[in-house]
Amino acid sequence: MTKEETLHLPVDESSFTDRLSTNRSFPFHADMQKILFGKQLLLEELPFSLEEIRQHEQHGYLLFRKGIKREPLSCVRCGTTDASWFAEFPCARCGKVEFYCRKCLMMGRVSECSQLVSWAGPDLNFRQIADPLQWSGKLSTGQQAASQRVAEAVENSAELLVWAVAGAGKTEVLFAGIAEALSTGKRICVATPRTDVVLELAPRLQKVFPDCKIAVLYGGSEDRHEAAQLTIATTHQLLRFYRAFDVMIVDEVDAFPYSIDQTLQYAVEQARKPKSSFLYLTATPKKQWQQQCRLGKRAFITIPARYHRHPLPVPQFVWCGNWEKQLSKGKLPAISSKWAEARLATGKQALIFAPKIAAMEKILHILRRMDPSIESVHAEDPDRKAKVLKFRNKEIPILLTTTILERGVTIPNIDVAVIGAEDRIFTESALVQIAGRAGRSAEFPTGTVTFFHYGKTEAMLRARRQIVMMNKEGRKKGLIDR
Repeated sequence: MTKEETLHLPVDESSFTDRLSTNRSFPFHADMQKILFGKQLLLEELPFSLEEIRQHEQHGYLLFRKGIKREPLSCVRCGTTDASWFAEFPCARCGKVEFYCRKCLMMGRVSECSQLVSWAGPDLNFRQIADPLQWSGKLSTGQQAASQRVAEAVENSAELLVWAVAGAGKTEVLFAGIAEALSTGKRICVATPRTDVVLELAPRLQKVFPDCKIAVLYGGSEDRHEAAQLTIATTHQLLRFYRAFDVMIVDEVDAFPYSIDQTLQYAVEQARKPKSSFLYLTATPKKQWQQQCRLGKRAFITIPARYHRHPLPVPQFVWCGNWEKQLSKGKLPAISSKWAEARLATGKQALIFAPKIAAMEKILHILRRMDPSIESVHAEDPDRKAKVLKFRNKEIPILLTTTILERGVTIPNIDVAVIGAEDRIFTESALVQIAGRAGRSAEFPTGTVTFFHYGKTEAMLRARRQIVMMNKEGRKKGLIDR
């Protein structure tokens, strides 16, 4: 007999916030509190005996919710209501044919007789850390203004959009807000759609907040049951949390898949407490948000210039003809070939973006005639990390890539090109991020950005307008020297 069959039936979800433990003198299991506080886990995920779970439930320290609702059909864990994500199966646990959710299946199967378990006992208290920030760096004028607004939003449990150009140093802008939260005993989550960014942020934040325990959550990480005061996680991992965080920070809010996946947006909302701060960070807010900012309907702060006070490189549009047809004949448009040859001749490293893996590999075959050390990389490439490291170490002169490297990679001195910039995969957001790969370091604050195309698109025009607008605002605010 399984845990699910022997425990009480789930209570209604609406009772979650009202129900308190019936016996506050009960000697509850500290590890159970640590694992379940602010979480919603499947019963089979709990590393406790049936008897322990039963005792805590009977004394009101645990609360159970049905994983799937019938009316209307919905998944309680991920919020999915789209009927296409539900399928029926004969359940061995209850002996019935019932629905399960395929949308969040990677986190463990939720079906109608599944129970999501949350902690209903005393809160897990986090310490107030005196002087938590250990950082000797200095913020630019633009960063300082944004940092102050972030700290105020944390203090007042408010929402704020930080609209910062690529390379503005938005991570440093978070330091004061996180320090404010840690000094008052608040619990913080920094979430991002991509594992790469989680792995990059974790050591940076641990270094400047050395006295704070940090949990790092992504697929396959070992910190799954850590009850840390500061959590850095992919947005997927937040499906296991419920009303856990006093401060929710979503970095790269425009990035795929978070930007289009309502389940991940639901997970983020569900993981924050009813009264909490919510900070969004992005270089490219979606069009609706930009309009809300202009109309005063959304609280925001812009950092329109990079910390080194140089303007953002403005993309050049270069028509290259029917590049796909030329690739099919084993040729690259002459103007694109000359661009690559010029970089090889001067020793300037370059990133070249292509819309599809197949096109990228054809381009690679052609460019290797110029230099066999040129490489390509994409999301499923098993040597992806090694190749990026070699590129950082200047062992690769030109690296071809899909949009996987549109963000999250900083190489000090590179030029950037897009071949086939008219392809629909190159959205306004993607093109702004791609352009943001150039000129990021103070030592090499300039770099060229070239969009090779077979016809201009609205996304290309909007991306360039946004970059020009930010440069104009940066100059107006005195954040750009020239």
